[in-house]
Amino acid sequence: MSGPHTKGCDVDVAVIGAGPYGLAAAAHLHAADGLEIGVFGEPMSFWDKQMPRGMILRSPYVASNIADPERVLTLDDYSEQTRRELPKPVTLEQFVGYGRWFRDQALPQPQLDRRNVIRLERPNGHFRLELSGGERLSAHRVVVAAGIMPFAFVPAPFRGLPTELVSHSSEQRDLGLFRGRRVIVIGGGQSALESAALLHEAGAEVEVLVRADRIYFLRRARGILHHLGPITTAMFAPAEVGPAGISRVVSAPDWYRRLPRALQDRWARRSLRPAGAAWLQPRLERVPITLSSEVVRADERGGGVDLLLTDGSRRHADHVLLASGYRVEISKYSFLPQSLLERIDRVGGYPRLRRGFESSLDRLYFLGAPSAWSYGPLMRFVAGTEFAAPTLTRAVLGRRRPRRRI
Repeated sequence: MSGPHTKGCDVDVAVIGAGPYGLAAAAHLHAADGLEIGVFGEPMSFWDKQMPRGMILRSPYVASNIADPERVLTLDDYSEQTRRELPKPVTLEQFVGYGRWFRDQALPQPQLDRRNVIRLERPNGHFRLELSGGERLSAHRVVVAAGIMPFAFVPAPFRGLPTELVSHSSEQRDLGLFRGRRVIVIGGGQSALESAALLHEAGAEVEVLVRADRIYFLRRARGILHHLGPITTAMFAPAEVGPAGISRVVSAPDWYRRLPRALQDRWARRSLRPAGAAWLQPRLERVPITLSSEVVRADERGGGVDLLLTDGSRRHADHVLLASGYRVEISKYSFLPQSLLERIDRVGGYPRLRRGFESSLDRLYFLGAPSAWSYGPLMRFVAGTEFAAPTLTRAVLGRRRPRRRI
């Protein structure tokens, strides 16, 4: 990294995390005149290491672009420049490749540091970052875009059971390892349903247990509301986060955050309701799915797991795969010490953010899922980078807008 711009700091802005939100923020900040930035973390590591092989993105193709200032680093640009034909929707492997190509195009190598931040402190007016390996750097501002991995939720009945018997879906990269074994998948959303399909296709004996009384499928291709021309455009934003009408408001976070809190919460629940992509249905035809089923007790027995359900029935599995989602709790970011957390105004596990994604601790910003309480459910999807990255950059620059690169 070159010399500091802000007096007394190694960088003006440190970005913790190099997933879609971290890369988008870094690309916009890099385009800003005179800013020295540093990006910390392995690029696209969560997508590459915590998602199962064979996964396909649930989001529409058009909503899977990582935002860059000039809008010249889209999936279409990646396809054209690398001569790769991309399917719609995009596969996991292709999305990871796209993210790393985006990194190479948008950021100079000196600004990228694959080391993790293991501790963030603010001993004086500046932030101090301790990196894996022991080196310390200072920054005037810090952007936390560290993803959702620490927020993986494990329901109470499964806590304390060994990981060889029970694991979260984010811990299984190769579902082919379960060939010939009986696996019960817990959950009714995309992760649960796609994991079940992949397990079945890999030769495992699978059953899905769903707490709800039905499964929702997203019917973009076949739903009548998606074939009404201008009416469809008026009802659905490209990201299609949320039902008709609500989708448009969700995709305008500055307006969404002005709504009464009760309405925001209600619309967030509707927009984030567990659902699977319609293209999963034929892949699940031979997979047993039991609805209105919740596990009340799980015990290790005979090298497997015995489950007691709410209706009194029992199941036995060689392994239980928890596709139980993520619950934001920023205190689970291991690099945030209690001394900093005490200075961050929080609602539940979320930071309460001001305009520009800034927390109550001046010059500390949060992007991605932790910003969803303040800016709405769009922030849980890659499509949210289109709003978050330029909004953050304008806040960092004050009223000046980022310089356009030629």
